[in-house]
Amino acid sequence: MTITTELQAAPPMSLPAVAQDAMRVLYQHRMMSTPQLHRLLTPNTARPVYLLKQLNRLRELGVADRVRVQGPELTRMPYLWFLTDVGADQVELDHELMHRPYRVTEGGAMGTRQAHTLAVNDVGLAFVEHARRLAHECGPLDWTPEVAGRIRDGQRRFEDDHVISDAVVNYVHIHPNGRRTPLQAFIELDRATMTVTRLAAKLAAYGRMYDYIPQEPDRPRAQPGARPAWRYQYPTFPQILVVLTGASPRALAGRARDLALLAGSNPRLMRHRETLAIGVTTLAHLQKRGPLEPIFTPLLRDFGPTDLYLRPPADEDDHGVDE
Repeated sequence: MTITTELQAAPPMSLPAVAQDAMRVLYQHRMMSTPQLHRLLTPNTARPVYLLKQLNRLRELGVADRVRVQGPELTRMPYLWFLTDVGADQVELDHELMHRPYRVTEGGAMGTRQAHTLAVNDVGLAFVEHARRLAHECGPLDWTPEVAGRIRDGQRRFEDDHVISDAVVNYVHIHPNGRRTPLQAFIELDRATMTVTRLAAKLAAYGRMYDYIPQEPDRPRAQPGARPAWRYQYPTFPQILVVLTGASPRALAGRARDLALLAGSNPRLMRHRETLAIGVTTLAHLQKRGPLEPIFTPLLRDFGPTDLYLRPPADEDDHGVDE
């Protein structure tokens, strides 16, 4: 039986739930290692035996493929999974997920973005795992990688007219009294591979995004009622969370201090310091303690470490962080 005929006989959406979930996750997040898929989809099993059976079944059907995660030559690294074009097409037939035009190839999976993608996955996983622990809501599809927001009019290169967040995370804080607080955050993942100056420039682009009002033909930009472009995507401007990794704790602390100095000297960012919330932490802190612990250092405001809300500690009663 050919792959095409077999897919017609057993379409992916008739496969077991874990296989379906794996396809959706790989479509949205592009690539994931076996341990990451295990933590995300089958966290209550000691070993990913059943999960691997389903992943290998997807590979046999031609809808998924795998490569080895890059690492030391003498170390046996886990597999990195991704959907083939056929698999991505199958997921799109369900119309359940936001369309993702980017397709992963074997060469792309082995490319320079591999480590960055895995690290962004680790950030999303940290939110998911702590939401499970706290009985909050943040699931396998509640973060979206590489989300673009326009920052100015024009027809330049896409990268020049947009700020591209490494991810946008959706999190629902459920309080003991049942009250629900939806939260959104832009994620900027820094593996200590770029200069702090370049990272600060990307944060400055969020200031431009906050201010940007689309120019409509034959209408002044400052017309009454004109809304910034981001309001068409988000009810409130998401928090901006910088997550540092890839170096020693001492080196990361130095990067955080340098980033605070650069952000604090940017006039556009400081003009919105009361409404634009930017915080920095490390991936290790996020994984160990979680986003609702005081692990974030605000970059534009003069108070100590705080939680995902990026508010002064005195405001804790307002948002009910009481787990």
